Amino acid sequence: MRIVVVGASLGGVRTVQGLRRRGSDAEVVLVGDEPGAPDGMATDRPPLSKAFLADPAVAAKPLLSAEELAALDVRLVPARATDLDLPGRRIGLHGGDELAFDALVVATGSTPRALPGVEPLPGVLPLRSAADAAGIRAACVPGARVVVVGGGFIGAEVAWTLHGLGLPVTVVEPLPTLMVRGLGPEVGGALTRRHVAAGIDLRLGVAVAGLEGSDRVTGVRLVDGTLLPADVVVLGLGTVPETGWLAGSGLDLRDGVVCDEHLAAVGAEGVYAVGDVVRWRSPRYGEDLRVEHWTNAVETAGVVAAGLTGTPAVHDPVPYVWTDQLGGKLQVFGRVRPQDELRVVHGDLDGSFVAVTGGEGLLQSVVGFGAVKQLLPYRKLLLAGAGWDEALAG
Repeated sequence: MRIVVVGASLGGVRTVQGLRRRGSDAEVVLVGDEPGAPDGMATDRPPLSKAFLADPAVAAKPLLSAEELAALDVRLVPARATDLDLPGRRIGLHGGDELAFDALVVATGSTPRALPGVEPLPGVLPLRSAADAAGIRAACVPGARVVVVGGGFIGAEVAWTLHGLGLPVTVVEPLPTLMVRGLGPEVGGALTRRHVAAGIDLRLGVAVAGLEGSDRVTGVRLVDGTLLPADVVVLGLGTVPETGWLAGSGLDLRDGVVCDEHLAAVGAEGVYAVGDVVRWRSPRYGEDLRVEHWTNAVETAGVVAAGLTGTPAVHDPVPYVWTDQLGGKLQVFGRVRPQDELRVVHGDLDGSFVAVTGGEGLLQSVVGFGAVKQLLPYRKLLLAGAGWDEALAG
């Protein structure tokens, strides 16, 4: 049996590791196309917006070394997948080669969003790969004026890291607070105030209209007429699932590869998806979800490895994301929904804290900053499906 995993990403790598850990003796082929990596192997992404960006002495660490890959008895093919022939059980590779499979795991992740309707210029950089991070680090020379477009988790992390290097940083975010999609307005607003107090220039509630410059970016124009001088523009606009190579394959591609609760592609025998690219039916929430966090890549890989080794598992996690910024660790378990009630159960939003949100009679999320120990009991309640009153009682 040949299992082909397309994408040498975190999800792809953890899938092949899971297969071997579960005793699979299948032939495993890992197809990788990480930008800037000659072997196509991705690096660990969380440090790219933090330690790697801040310190030239920090090297990007590949997810697997050559020795680890050899020990797994996995063949790495450094190439880009271009198409899928589902009836013929083959994928096409850039250059014209083909690769047959008995089972296929789609692990192609996601691609950074570009500025809509704006022609890119040199000096306008996304952050997804180690090559992207190296480009940002090289461009951020002392005194460089930086504009970060997008105030989600990644944008806020980048802004905090570059501000720590002494660079003048401005963040442009169309929504009223930073990280509001993941944290809600109250917690997002509290952390926004901390960024302002630290000296980061925030332009909230306003979008980008265009870029200035010819050979290289020199400024960012906002829809309110403001011109922000810029030597470097970092895009933190989120991502879109990398499914272009699957167009016309017959797979359901509605914002990702649509899968069941076992992460098997709907209507396609022997095809699975992991990581950012999978949209699966969540038993916990009763709806289709697509999650772009590190933990989801790891967890989905484990579920697919189980299914491919004859022990089908259901992917039904409580979502988890963390971010390191503002001198502490912010952790979010569950989903912060706009309609839910929020209570601070430890500390206060201007210091270290634990906050919980609830709705429909249930505890829906737990958010903590600088309070790892105090958060743990509430995390246990969330995992147990606790009621809202039970959560408030501690």
